[in-house]
Amino acid sequence: MAGERVHLGKIVLFGSGETSASGRAIHDRLMAELPPPVVVAIVETPAGFQPNSEHVAREVQEFITARLRNYEPEVRIIPARKKGTLFSPDDPLLLEPMLDANYIFLGPGSPTYAARNLVGTLALEYLLERHKAGAVLCFASAATLAVGAKVLPVYEIFKAGSDLYWADGLNVFASFGLELAIVPHWNNTDGGVHLDTSHCFMGQRRMEQLRQLLPASTVVLGIDEHTALVFDFQRGQGLVLGKGAVTIGFDAKEKAYSTGDSFALGELGPYHLPPDVIRSHLRIRATAKPPAASATLPPDVAQLINLREDARRAQDWAEADALRQQIADMGFEVQDTHQGPRWRHRAEKAKALFRPRPTRGPGGRWRRTSPR
Repeated sequence: MAGERVHLGKIVLFGSGETSASGRAIHDRLMAELPPPVVVAIVETPAGFQPNSEHVAREVQEFITARLRNYEPEVRIIPARKKGTLFSPDDPLLLEPMLDANYIFLGPGSPTYAARNLVGTLALEYLLERHKAGAVLCFASAATLAVGAKVLPVYEIFKAGSDLYWADGLNVFASFGLELAIVPHWNNTDGGVHLDTSHCFMGQRRMEQLRQLLPASTVVLGIDEHTALVFDFQRGQGLVLGKGAVTIGFDAKEKAYSTGDSFALGELGPYHLPPDVIRSHLRIRATAKPPAASATLPPDVAQLINLREDARRAQDWAEADALRQQIADMGFEVQDTHQGPRWRHRAEKAKALFRPRPTRGPGGRWRRTSPR
């Protein structure tokens, strides 16, 4: 397998409308190109700070299941909500359903929260690994902002009145030579005649100031509402779908492409394909997959799982999370799938199979040691 070229999946960035009629047509187009079965993973991280983050993900799941049912998608929710918690984006057991997903979705929430809680994590590693294996990566709303080299702190500026600044993003496109600041809701008009809410609620004037704060090498990529930009890395092209346009650059250097237009990805910067790599996702599955669960589930754990299902059906997310914690305390992990809850023994030592363990070195500083 040495030297085998990786088949990169497509990446789609929504400006908004990912669960609208126009969004459905875009998802349909992308899923039609996938070999069956279509396995969807919805990652909760962008909304992980919200008490109802599972409900947010569940609404997306219901949209995909109902509106794209001709593909018979298996939809899995990945509750990777916050670093250092039971729902950590570094927990391999929590993330295991991502390993064979071929359509991965991240959507609403906070862009800066998403970037902070995904950077350097196993969840991001899996995301990029699945992309190399041909999976479609679908980013919408907060996630669209978070995957750029720089992320616009929308809530901090628009809602809380922070001074203008950019935070560091996940820089998903760095390996392709692209340094992007992605701005959805480019043509937003929610403010009416009294408030300019274009350019993701920043308005024209503030966006001009924000552009001056970016490095000269960073390209602003604006995406209209109910519009998506599809990155086709095999062809080296970007394709605009939906109702609006995509804008590259800013002010006098702006260049806009309307729906149905395509352009060379080189217009976004010094685009190139990453160097050939071996399909390491197969190695991950072979060496890092946690041990299988035993065949017997204790009755008291089974009862807790059933109670949790009742809480989830009642949309009592706080109770569902509390029950998940009780199940974990009893040594079991429960995963939600389209076919119902799936359980297995928790194996905390399995994390050591994925990455070096952090330990404290001289002076109390954290350092990484070899896996045990």
